[in-house]
Amino acid sequence: MPAHPQLNRNGELRHLLSTEGLPRDVLLHIMDTAQGFMSFGEREVKKVPLLRGKSVFNLFFENSTRTRTTFEIAAQRLSADVFNLDIQRSSTSKGESLLDTIANLEAMDADIFVVRHGQSGAPFLIASHVPRHVHVVNAGDGRHAHPTQGLLDMMTIRHYKRDFSALTVAIVGDIVHSRVARSDIHALTTLGVPEVRAVGPKTLVPADLQQLGVRVCHDIEQGLRDADVVIALRLQNERMAGGLLPSASEFHMMYGLTPDRLRLARRDAIVMHPGPINRGVELDSSVADGPQSVILPQVRFGIAVRMAVLSIVANTGA
Repeated sequence: MPAHPQLNRNGELRHLLSTEGLPRDVLLHIMDTAQGFMSFGEREVKKVPLLRGKSVFNLFFENSTRTRTTFEIAAQRLSADVFNLDIQRSSTSKGESLLDTIANLEAMDADIFVVRHGQSGAPFLIASHVPRHVHVVNAGDGRHAHPTQGLLDMMTIRHYKRDFSALTVAIVGDIVHSRVARSDIHALTTLGVPEVRAVGPKTLVPADLQQLGVRVCHDIEQGLRDADVVIALRLQNERMAGGLLPSASEFHMMYGLTPDRLRLARRDAIVMHPGPINRGVELDSSVADGPQSVILPQVRFGIAVRMAVLSIVANTGA
């Protein structure tokens, strides 16, 4: 694959596989394009013909509610033909290889594949084998990347905080298993955030984050103090081997986001979460539903970002 597998020879976005390695101007272009789609939900007619005649195949090999639904809404609002592959009834459940499945769908004139897969790197593998006119969007792969979540998080932060260059962002919780954390960290550092903190127990924070310019904090009070943005992450029990945590209740006692702890952050700090929320574990309901929470606006930004990504890649040449 080329040095920048996501970009064409003109530096334009051909696939969206990761926020890692994407230039700042590409990230800004996606957010600027998404800004133009923010008002679509309020219109009487919510569709535009930007993807009319294009076929978008949603291939979700892992369960999803928000991501799959918002991708489907985004594609439909762009007037694409949308096809959701039923993985449980597809030939992959009978042993067909991933690339054979993709080849068969290509023969059905697919233009864009939106892929969520439990194996890290699966969307990259697909992108390296599709024809030049076909585009791949990563909707989450293993523990590796979730670029549209990272981008909608950046949109949310920009909306409420405007200037990335003066922010302190604290990412709290299960960072070692989080593809969202990785996507956020790469985007935040590329956009010039001066201090990104990874906050959590040693078992849930990768040891090599400091190489990415991230400040590692195992003390919750130190991690939250004077933060402008707090991103709480879900405990991903399904990805954990035994022994990483004594219990969810102990995690909440040590690292859960409570009103008292939130007071350590700046008074105008915003609270984010990629969902789904484990109330009483990562954060209290009073925080999730409180005045500093922007968790529901994140979902609305997600539709606009996914519209932007689909419209950009669909109109990018080889």
